Amino acid sequence: MSLSDSDHDLVVEELGREPTRAEAALFENLWSEHCAYRSSWPLLSAFDSEGDQVVVGPGDDAGVVSIPSDGEETYITMGIESHNHPSYVDPFDGAATGVGGIVRDTLSMGAYPIALADSLYFGDFDREHSRYLFEGVVEGISHYGNCIGVPTVTGSTAFHDDYEGNPLVNVACVGLIDDPDRLVTAEAQEPGNKLLLVGNSTGRDGLGGASFASEDLAEDAETEDRPAVQVGDPYTEKLLIEANEALIDENLIESARDLGAAGLGGASSEMVAKGGLGANIELTNVHEREPNMNAMEYLLAESQERMCYEVRPENVERVKEIADRYDLGASVIGEVTDGNYVCTFEGETVVDAPAEFLGDGAPYNDLPAEEPTEQPRDLPEGVDLAEAFEAVVGSPNTASKEWVYRQYDHEVQVRTATPPGDDAAVMAVREAGTGLAFSSGADPNWTTAAPYEGARAVALENATNVAAKGATPHAAVDCLNGGNPEKPDVYGGFKGIVDGLAEMCSTLDVPVLGGNVSLYNDSVAGPIPPTPTLALVGVKDGYDAPPHSLSGEGDLLLVGARSLEGDAEARLGGSEYLAQFGGTDRFPESLDYPDAFVDTLVDVANDDATLATHDVSHGGLAVTLAEMISEEAGASVDLDAPSKGSSAALLFGEQAGRVVIETTDASAVREAFDGVAPVYDLGSADGSGTLGVALADGDLSYDAAEVAGLRDVIDRELD
Repeated sequence: MSLSDSDHDLVVEELGREPTRAEAALFENLWSEHCAYRSSWPLLSAFDSEGDQVVVGPGDDAGVVSIPSDGEETYITMGIESHNHPSYVDPFDGAATGVGGIVRDTLSMGAYPIALADSLYFGDFDREHSRYLFEGVVEGISHYGNCIGVPTVTGSTAFHDDYEGNPLVNVACVGLIDDPDRLVTAEAQEPGNKLLLVGNSTGRDGLGGASFASEDLAEDAETEDRPAVQVGDPYTEKLLIEANEALIDENLIESARDLGAAGLGGASSEMVAKGGLGANIELTNVHEREPNMNAMEYLLAESQERMCYEVRPENVERVKEIADRYDLGASVIGEVTDGNYVCTFEGETVVDAPAEFLGDGAPYNDLPAEEPTEQPRDLPEGVDLAEAFEAVVGSPNTASKEWVYRQYDHEVQVRTATPPGDDAAVMAVREAGTGLAFSSGADPNWTTAAPYEGARAVALENATNVAAKGATPHAAVDCLNGGNPEKPDVYGGFKGIVDGLAEMCSTLDVPVLGGNVSLYNDSVAGPIPPTPTLALVGVKDGYDAPPHSLSGEGDLLLVGARSLEGDAEARLGGSEYLAQFGGTDRFPESLDYPDAFVDTLVDVANDDATLATHDVSHGGLAVTLAEMISEEAGASVDLDAPSKGSSAALLFGEQAGRVVIETTDASAVREAFDGVAPVYDLGSADGSGTLGVALADGDLSYDAAEVAGLRDVIDRELD
């Protein structure tokens, strides 16, 4: 990738001369889609980032919100990023450095990282290459996260043919700021302050990573683009985490930015641009690990585990002392000015441009968008219900993801009250006496079938996940992944997921604090599905939450199922059932009052009579019930009810905004949801360890061991 002719002309017009080689390379990276959001920024105004709890909204390294506290005011940070292209080229290092990057985004706000979420998307599980990428990515995430002592507590894993040539690795991080005075932003404060580079030494790894992430993956990307992939060192990152804490403790940092996309040039120019300032930087002052590096390499290398700090002159030596204590490099690379962004190298000025123009001067793209068409009803015929149950429950998409999360240390820091495998993880923020429920994910089947409605369902599902644990949705960040936006059908689908996600988050009154956009996820295999990963947190008093497993002692209710009302049509659009057996259908209709449904679910989940709660989504009711039984507890379910839908649609339809509740007070649940969402009596839980389902056209019966055997497919195939 190189600076386009039109961009080159804009740069020449602004500078009044030809750009130097270093300037051209810096503009190429900072004006790339990855950094400048040129195709997506016009759409992002759809998101509502306002709210009384919002402290720092979009535009910084991470968003910041206040959370309820029984003591001093407490903040959390939320950030998310993608490392898609690097993870295709080098799955281990690509995924590992994605974790490192989002953790440093957390550090740059003055926060301590307390939880990670990974949302992963690969090609068909049956393909050897998909499994190679899957295993490498999970190993990279587990290695980095475990080494730095930050628990990976939630996430999602999906398999879909259209990720074969371009997997997605989206990683979110939550950080804790237990004193508002510790908050730091990326806005440079004052001319005369020094700029320090602290952390790992700079090498040549990751050169051009931002521009690499802004173009389609070529057939030979796994070999040709390897130099653009960063190499991580989690042990240095752990030292950087603790050093950052020490620096914040002593109030030594005026502003901060982690070195990610576009390296030193990106971090330092963005900091001063946010403050309406400039900088003088001497590149030869950078501490490096490779000899004979040139100006562009110093500027654009994306070597990991590095932070850029603005520091008052009188505090420079103390910062160096702390860095040295943690065996980290620290170099004074320049100072903040009120002029241009200027970089010199060996006595020569190699960059001299307005910082604001570097960061915000790229023009946005006005691209044509083709409206997605609604899928017609063309359902498969003659599918046996037992065959369907076994195929859907045993699909890698809906099967147990224990193989993934057992590789992560989710107990480090001793905060995880509800561990991975449930609808949402619940973290104990003891400093505030608050439980923090955390959910993250998307469903490519949904957004392939219907980008707008599928994205609305993604937002509602994540909100339902935290509400089912008794937490009120509080804030979110998103990672919006799409293919080549220059293709009208691809851009139309991308626009659909943006609008759908924004609309449902606004309906649910969940501010979106920021996020990440990753486009050009396209390869010789074609574009990826439009994929709107949402990472959402909810808050609650205390840390206790109802489990998703049955106790065997209560009645079973299904809340939110429009298809069981008798006047609504059960639909299979976007379902795993259709992914297994072929065909198409319209996407399920959503609830009329999703906000009231979520609010009511929070109250019901926290009621003493509630014994278990489980979101109904991927794989439909069949998968939800299969996940709820155990050797100690089973269920007898009756779905022989009047409906416009078939038994297959009732079992396998994937309307979001539904939950199965086990309760000892069914009448109270019906009363709570009266006028909010339909409630259907499913049957009862028992101690049989067997799931029995009565349907109009046949019965199903599976014991816990049979269900576990179906759901064990990933573990069975990989170990």
